Amino acid sequence: MKYVDDFRDGTVARALGAAIRAGARPDREYRLMEFCGGHTHAISRYGIADLLPPQVRLVHGPGCPVCVLPVGRIDQAIRLALEHGVILCTYGDTLRVPASGRLSLLRAKGRGADVRMVYSPLDALQVARANPAREVVFLAIGFETTTPPTAVAVKQARAEGLGNFSLLCNHVLTPAAMHAILAAPGGVRLDGFVGPAHVSTVIGSAPYEPFARDHGKPVVIAGFEPLDVMRAIQMLIRQIDDGRAEVENEFTRAVTAEGNRKAQALVAEVFELRDAFEWRGLGTVPASALRLRPAFAGFDAEARFAVPAVPVPDHRACECAAILRGEKRPQECRIFGTACTPDNPVGSCMVSSEGACAAHYTYGRFRVEAAPTETTRT
Repeated sequence: MKYVDDFRDGTVARALGAAIRAGARPDREYRLMEFCGGHTHAISRYGIADLLPPQVRLVHGPGCPVCVLPVGRIDQAIRLALEHGVILCTYGDTLRVPASGRLSLLRAKGRGADVRMVYSPLDALQVARANPAREVVFLAIGFETTTPPTAVAVKQARAEGLGNFSLLCNHVLTPAAMHAILAAPGGVRLDGFVGPAHVSTVIGSAPYEPFARDHGKPVVIAGFEPLDVMRAIQMLIRQIDDGRAEVENEFTRAVTAEGNRKAQALVAEVFELRDAFEWRGLGTVPASALRLRPAFAGFDAEARFAVPAVPVPDHRACECAAILRGEKRPQECRIFGTACTPDNPVGSCMVSSEGACAAHYTYGRFRVEAAPTETTRT
């Protein structure tokens, strides 16, 4: 348990918190965005915000893959299952994301759709093998971390000649979304990024250099354990106070500058850039997602079935879009914890444990209720 216990030591965490409080200037605010749902979960679960001085503000970003999937893409998957009779396979959290007409994939299953939860794309392949007379579609979601396994599944399907397997591809790209956050007119002010962990094991640290070089925003890649996140915060504060903007790597035990070249080559063989893709909260972002290359077009569900994605607005009372842009905190949504809970999510941020609203509902709301003055902090 060396690589778990060593990064959860409470004594070290308290000392690190004291060092951050002593090092942060009292006359300025530090607004740091964590661009990873795993970090959002860790910050809430381990009470990291409680160890920080009030001038250090953590801003949640659009780093939860389930949260950024827009309503129209879920509707598209539901139509495939209900109208085309496919076996629709996807990850568990995706099943509960609210769609149009009070539906979700799980509720569509209640209406007779053949929707199945899988743990990996290879599970969906097995469903296709076991049901040769049925069309099987894998609803693929996620950032750079989950894309390589999907590429493996597509190549395996082609090698086996599985003609009843296809992919509804929603794989998205982290750097493009970070650019969109910084380029948004009137967007949230940020002083730096806590860089994602799993994504960076694949793409490396080099793709973040434009944020430091061109935007003057330091990036520190951090692991998922509480001491990882706290050290990254300390490193960001030091850069900001020194007037530096660099890419630093706190997660050296897993991340290199070049990343996983084998995984990158696999993804490049199977996928290519989409011209544009709709994100929940960010709107249409150019060059921010992937689609299958023409050589694998036979496995593209969007080409095989005539079910286009139609943009659909979020629930009128839901503030997920503003939360995903870092403009609002979960507790600032008027239906947070009342009409919208993990058992009855209205917005996507309340669905996955990595969503900002679900993390705050599970851990943070008790701290806010106990100490109302802390509502200015996340």
